This record gives sequence, structure tokens and C-alpha cells, in this order.
Amino acid sequence: MIAKPKSFMNESGGPVAGLRDYYKAEIENIIVIHDELDIDFGALRLKLGGGDNGHNGLKSIRQSIGSGEFLRVRFGIGRPPGRMDPAAFVLKPFASAERKELEFLVDRAADSVESLIRDGLESAQNTFHTDVAK
Repeated sequence: MIAKPKSFMNESGGPVAGLRDYYKAEIENIIVIHDELDIDFGALRLKLGGGDNGHNGLKSIRQSIGSGEFLRVRFGIGRPPGRMDPAAFVLKPFASAERKELEFLVDRAADSVESLIRDGLESAQNTFHTDVAK
């Protein structure tokens, strides 16, 4: 099942916990796709567990399901330019050059989720961890 909560990202824990409870899903079978400031735009990183690194959406999910041991697809958006506030940066629209790449990058992220499910974490990491998007 794929779900995109209608709530704000910062409040996504409740809907994720509700779906987990309804479908009796194991935490290790939950995959969260999220933006990541600390990764260059377009790069993907897949991992199991880890902290929220200041990401309020991840914090909400961790608190609501009582664990951070879910799979994550970290979609790189890069750091804000200059002294721009990171909160403002993550809410602004993508630059036109970035928008041109989004369809390919979203398809690639979807492929990484399929690989996680089909091939497992290590194999998916070997395929999708790159410094720049292929």
C-alpha cells in the first residue's frame, strides 16, 4: 500500500500510526520517503532507522509509532543558499532547473522503493546510492 497523508508533513505521524494499526503492519515494513537537506539535490540514500536530524515529520512519525526503526528513502534537496532559513527553503518551490529533473527523480525514488521491497535494503543501497542522480 502507498499512502500520502493529507496532513502537514510535521504532523504525519498520526496518519502513519493509524495506517500501521489498521493494517497491523510491522514497523520494519514501513517505508518513509522524505526530503533531506544534508544530501545534494537529486541524490537518494536508503537506510533503516536513525535519528530525525531535526526533521519534524520524521520526529512526528517516530513519536507516533514509538520507534525509528522504519525504512527511509532520503530524497536530497541540498542545503539552502547563503543564510536562508532552512524552514523557508524546504517550503519554497523548486527552481526551474530542478523542476525539469523532478519527473525523472521521482521515478527513480519510486524505483528505489520497489527495489527495497523486492531486493532488500543492501541491494537497493548498492543500486541507488550515488553522489549524483544517474
